[in-house]
Parts: sequence; C-alpha cells; structure tokens
Amino acid sequence: MANTYTKLNIHIVFHVKSTGVCIKYEDLPKIFAYIGGIVRNIGGYPITVGGIENHIHILATMPKTMSVSEFVQKVKANSSRWIKTLGKYYEAFVWQEGYGAFCVSPSLLKKTIRYIETQEQHHHEISVRDEFIQFLKENGIEFDERYLL
Repeated sequence: MANTYTKLNIHIVFHVKSTGVCIKYEDLPKIFAYIGGIVRNIGGYPITVGGIENHIHILATMPKTMSVSEFVQKVKANSSRWIKTLGKYYEAFVWQEGYGAFCVSPSLLKKTIRYIETQEQHHHEISVRDEFIQFLKENGIEFDERYLL
C-alpha cells in the first residue's frame, strides 16, 4: 500500500501511585480536559477522559505513528508535570508506573464512553482493583495479583 491507514480505539487505565497524593475531586474536570489536549497534541483523538480521584480512564484513537507504550508515557509524563503546577498539594503527585490498555471495537464505543463517564457511580459498586482484574480477565491477559495497583 502506498499509504498507512489505521483507526485503533484504545481504552487506557492508570492509577495514582499509592505513595503519592490523590487528585482532588474539584480538579478532575480540568485534568480530564488537559489530558484530552495532550492526546490531541501527540496526534491522537480523545474520545472521552474520565475517572475518579485515584485513577484515570482514557478512550482515544491512537496516532498511527506511535506505540501504545510511547503514547501512555507521553500522556502520563506531561499530565503529571502539569498537575504539579496546580498547587502545593500536588508536589508529591505521581502516576503509578504501569497501565492497562484495551482495544475497543467500534460497536462498543458508546458503551465504553458511558462507562467512563459514570465512574463515580460505578465505583460505589466495585473497587478499582476488582474492576481492573475484571478488565484483565475479559481480555485474556495473564497477571500476578501481587503487582496490581
């Protein structure tokens, strides 16, 4: 082929490091918006960004020129650096090293968007850890529970 054509929708989940500070509830909307801007600036398309005080979900179309690991590293590094400028409270802010990344078919985009946008209600019913284990199992990903969250 003379050109490259891709449309890879990806659902990324990462957690605040347990030794760091959580995100203040009132700061979540501006952090979600900022992360969406990072995704755009590195060539992706942010579909939605959401989460709660201790973890973030990003649904985005991947840039065709970047690996998933490079994409996540850029989002985490740039957002962490910016979050630290929000005030003294965030001086010790850091994302956990790992992440989860899951492909999302076009037929599941609306369901995934709704899921991400209702994180607050969702986590009244299931813990972040149990949710992440469920994602891993549903996607057939092997894991060691000692190294989760």
